[in-house]
Amino acid sequence: MAARSVCRAGSAAGRALLWGPRPAAALLTLTRKRGAATYAQTLQNIPETQVTTLENGLRVASEESNQPTCTVGLWIEAGSRYEDTKTNGAAFFMEHMAFKGTKKRPGSAFEKEVESLGAHLNGYTSREQTAFYIKALSKDMPKVVELLSDLVQNCALEDSQIEKERGVILQELKELDSNLADVTFDYLHATAYQGTSLAHTVEGTTENIKRLTRADLASYVDIHFKAPRMVLAAAGGISHRELVDAAKQHFTGAPLTHKGDSVPTLKHCRFTGSEIRARDDALPLAHIALAVEGPGWADPDNVVLNVANAIIGRYDRTFGGGTNQSSKLATLAVKHNLCHSFEPFNTSYSDTGLFGFHFVSDPLSVDDMMFCAQGEWMRLCTSTTESEVTRAKNYLRNAMVAQLDGTTRVCENIGSHLLHYGRRIPLEEWDARISAVDARMVRDVCSKYIYDKCPALAAVGPVEQLLDYNRIRSGMYWVRL
Repeated sequence: MAARSVCRAGSAAGRALLWGPRPAAALLTLTRKRGAATYAQTLQNIPETQVTTLENGLRVASEESNQPTCTVGLWIEAGSRYEDTKTNGAAFFMEHMAFKGTKKRPGSAFEKEVESLGAHLNGYTSREQTAFYIKALSKDMPKVVELLSDLVQNCALEDSQIEKERGVILQELKELDSNLADVTFDYLHATAYQGTSLAHTVEGTTENIKRLTRADLASYVDIHFKAPRMVLAAAGGISHRELVDAAKQHFTGAPLTHKGDSVPTLKHCRFTGSEIRARDDALPLAHIALAVEGPGWADPDNVVLNVANAIIGRYDRTFGGGTNQSSKLATLAVKHNLCHSFEPFNTSYSDTGLFGFHFVSDPLSVDDMMFCAQGEWMRLCTSTTESEVTRAKNYLRNAMVAQLDGTTRVCENIGSHLLHYGRRIPLEEWDARISAVDARMVRDVCSKYIYDKCPALAAVGPVEQLLDYNRIRSGMYWVRL
């Protein structure tokens, strides 16, 4: 401790010697004004996102910057929502198979060629989209585009590799069962969207993984991997014209039309207020998720709901601050030892969403934490203040800019936006939408989605103390005179 104090004192003395006396208050004010102006200028000076649509319907989008690296990826409108009960898990299985060789590069040759470039290859599957992307040196962009085109157009789907990956996926499913947060959210989708495709897990069931064949995977690729359903996105030290030329050269073989009536369409997924409780008293902590139906991606209410979530805040026992948290719910959690952690969420899909909160607590604190969390929801609907909204908007602005740190995040932002919104929404527009939110808007929008609505509930672990669903439902409104 003494050594650390000496280091701090030394570094403070060093700063005083290097910087001299503290600047006057007027100079500090000027510096702050320059900082604010710099933020506004930054929003306006972000490079333009250029978009070109090829003849086969493939959208090519990029943001150019003076960086030595680039990230190039394919975002495809495909995921577990497009699957039925029998094929659930095909998208996740296909994500695994995409890295296991193509007709041009069999076996491990594909991965070795990526490694020879010093590049990083990755991918993910969600309920509504699948992505494959490569981060490499900017000079290797044309080669990266060729590799991605080979990956989605010529996947080998060798029987030996399918059986090998089947074992890998089954092992992953076992490991996922130990992640209780993910299990809770899968249960939440299963009950909120029961009887619809959004109830499916992304990974699929163990029975389906054991049963899926090469023909099932080939059919999935044939139906979903069509040029109009894809976005080729890039960010970093690249030229948009060169990117378009490379796409024309390597994606001309990407099919444009579907066969017969195989065009995939999204059916509306109805929301059902309901619950799933997986009680297991052998577990040390309870995981609880409560959600109401939220808006789809393109709904402007999303911005207001994100501000509301920023007001609620998030908390973990590892955080500092104690009872001096800006979040009222976090302050209550610390003061009364209500939970180990909590976090609000706003998960959006094409035409619906889940707006709610998830918390982890000791078995005897479940009821108290649920009461306080629902009370915070009611406060948002009835008495949100302007000071809270101002703080939440500043938090959102910071998070918005931080998400675009690095070419991979920018590339993902471009690809996802084009799939969700049909365009990339610039930061300047997001900032204007956030600035337009006030306390009245938060109260009105929260009342629209939360107040007196039937929630969906998922509970895992020692949840004996969790009250009956009807009691929880009664916490969705206040009796007011």
